[in-house]
Amino acid sequence: MIHIKYCKTPYGELIIGSYGEKLCLCDWRYRKSRILIDKRIQSGLNEEYKQMDSFIIDETLSQLDEYFKGKRSEFDIPLLLVGSDFQKIVWNELLKIPYGNTETYLSLSRKIGNEKAIRAIANANGANAISIIIPCHRIIGSDGDLVGYAGGLPVKKKLLQLENALVDNQMSIF
Repeated sequence: MIHIKYCKTPYGELIIGSYGEKLCLCDWRYRKSRILIDKRIQSGLNEEYKQMDSFIIDETLSQLDEYFKGKRSEFDIPLLLVGSDFQKIVWNELLKIPYGNTETYLSLSRKIGNEKAIRAIANANGANAISIIIPCHRIIGSDGDLVGYAGGLPVKKKLLQLENALVDNQMSIF
């Protein structure tokens, strides 16, 4: 079974899930595509959710707490990515974006080696079910604007402010 726990944070409520000894879910509880994300994970692992603690969930909560307090800039939690091969390529590339930095969809598509895949990359980014740890919040528009985020743009802005990753024009759009 997939162990899950709901957790309130200073940035919003998360649902955190582990399967075996790996994190498979760390996502915004009330995001628009919650049902689709949960269905993908449960069908991909052929398991159901059950609310209960696990070592991985507890470790994730501890590391997130340190991150939110500005005491952690990298996570060292074993991850289980549940998605298509293309989604996994995108998510692994997101993991390479350092704390305090941002990338655009275009730069991400170049790193993956397919400049024409911007829309597919944006969709994969939006399907990320391990928010914050797989830092999809570090993706911004080519014009420097903050664009789509499952936790909402105000949360994205707060996360980037926490990481000191915003430039002046991004601060002024809210």
